[in-house]
Amino acid sequence: MTDWIDIGALDDIAPRGARVVKTGHGCVAVFRTGTDEVFALDNACPHKQGPLAEGIVHGKTVTCPLHNWVFSLETGEAQGADEGRVTTYPARIESGRILLEASFLKSRGARAA
Repeated sequence: MTDWIDIGALDDIAPRGARVVKTGHGCVAVFRTGTDEVFALDNACPHKQGPLAEGIVHGKTVTCPLHNWVFSLETGEAQGADEGRVTTYPARIESGRILLEASFLKSRGARAA
């Protein structure tokens, strides 16, 4: 059985926006799409460590604010000619709340931002 940690209300993140959850091993960006789906990825772009949570969310992708690399929110894979990947993590919505998989957050020593 998987345990989940409530990190906040879906409405705490604007549509096509993001929120950062800080952990002892780096930050996780939690994204909300325009259709109210949620995804969680490492916050640092593999190219120049750009803060993905500050990027532009479009469809199920995010564009890094530093050099316009585009990543799939579903797979973490870079799109187009760019090569690279960011780690993705289990996220879901339940009763209007965003939940992240507890085992992942506990292993990273998470603190909600």
